[in-house]
Amino acid sequence: MLSLLRAIVSHSPTRRAFTLAPLLGDAIATQLRPYSIWSRVVDVAAREGELRVFLVAGEVSGDTIASRLMQGLQHLSPVPVKFAGVGGESMRKRGLESIFPMEELAVMGLWELLPHIVNIRRRINYTVEAAILFQPHVVVTVDSKGFSFRLLKLLRSRFAQSNYGPLHIHYVAPSFWAWKGGEERLKDLRDFIDHILCILPFEAQICNLNGLPATYVGHPLLDDASSINPLLTVHHIDSSVMVSESEKQEHQRKVEAFLKHNGLFPGSNIVTLLPGSRLQEVRHMLPIYAEAMQLLKKSLPDLSCVIPIAPNRQVQSYIDKAAQSFPVSTVLIPGASLEAKYIAFNVSKAALCTSGSAVMELTLAGLPCVVSYRAHLITEWLIHFKKKINFISLPNILLNTKVIPEVLFGDCAPENLVKALREVLLDKKVQEMQIDSAKKIVLMLNQSMELQKEHADLCHVRSPGYIAAWTILHAEKNFH
Repeated sequence: MLSLLRAIVSHSPTRRAFTLAPLLGDAIATQLRPYSIWSRVVDVAAREGELRVFLVAGEVSGDTIASRLMQGLQHLSPVPVKFAGVGGESMRKRGLESIFPMEELAVMGLWELLPHIVNIRRRINYTVEAAILFQPHVVVTVDSKGFSFRLLKLLRSRFAQSNYGPLHIHYVAPSFWAWKGGEERLKDLRDFIDHILCILPFEAQICNLNGLPATYVGHPLLDDASSINPLLTVHHIDSSVMVSESEKQEHQRKVEAFLKHNGLFPGSNIVTLLPGSRLQEVRHMLPIYAEAMQLLKKSLPDLSCVIPIAPNRQVQSYIDKAAQSFPVSTVLIPGASLEAKYIAFNVSKAALCTSGSAVMELTLAGLPCVVSYRAHLITEWLIHFKKKINFISLPNILLNTKVIPEVLFGDCAPENLVKALREVLLDKKVQEMQIDSAKKIVLMLNQSMELQKEHADLCHVRSPGYIAAWTILHAEKNFH
């Protein structure tokens, strides 16, 4: 399959490129024009003997997404790929040497940003200079729109006086659908973004209608699904899932080893805690979770907790210290291990989760959960004032119904979390409703991928990272 993909990418005549355009949808077709002074990224890289990609990820989820994009580019590019930029542990494993620690960018919220604003501006300027020195064919920013958009604006202005400038790709569309006036602001992005890679099925069409070229490449959750045993996903509840006997035995062996190694007992009340991937939000949420677990233990004396830790050194250090005085037996799991994280989900009865990408991971695992969130009062007020949707967690947004309990802002107190969590732990109907909804969401994302590329040469590669890489390689720009 990889040889087929390389053949597709390296085939350079314009006629072939144009006929391949519809394979990944109309969004790519708008990017592939007959040759004049416009060239595909892959063709320019082939002439120079290498592809130079400058990547920026500002948080753990973006680091994971970018690392899978890097893998796709390395496999699909007909020439060696050189990377530079900002990233974390996952990107480092793919060959990136980050120009400074990614953790410096992991700040969210408006009020919370103020103490860091001088350092953020300094890092933006430093990143611009590093990108110019690297002379990339493509600059890819992943999520973290505050830093990413300021960086792309500055880069575009720096290259405005020359005929050359790298292609600007932003991966993960801003959640314009969640905020008042969000769709109208898409037009402004055209000044400094050439193409957006969207992870939700409805986003690309709206971006294109507003004159911003976009492609739906699939939700990163689908890369998780293809990387782990299906028995660790929501499908393990479905007896019709096709898994070999040897896979079942291997799965059972790993689960038993996990329980034994961590001193956990099968069938006991194990709750997964996901306090966030940024130090700022972990400091907010973990003390609240600790108080909630202390209250919950009164009615569930066999309660124990599992905390998968995001691969962030500051978060790791903070949770290591906090766990020493945690009110219930607590097991810490390195979050960089995808399999260990999903095994932790698999042995748990429920989860308490800070709003973010982890909610979709719990959805894939089919683990019933409660979503929570706290921020500075000013940030919370601004969210209330600006939002135009009723929910904060993506599963509820996609289904347009409150399947997952959300305990947010001023309501996010230990006693309210315990009340919601007890219902999830003890009410079979609530559990079944969340599990059925999880199946619907995973099916929805899979079907969207199939519709997007049902006639494509990539139809057997259900990987958002690879489709994103293919889209970038075939995008065109004036490189002359």
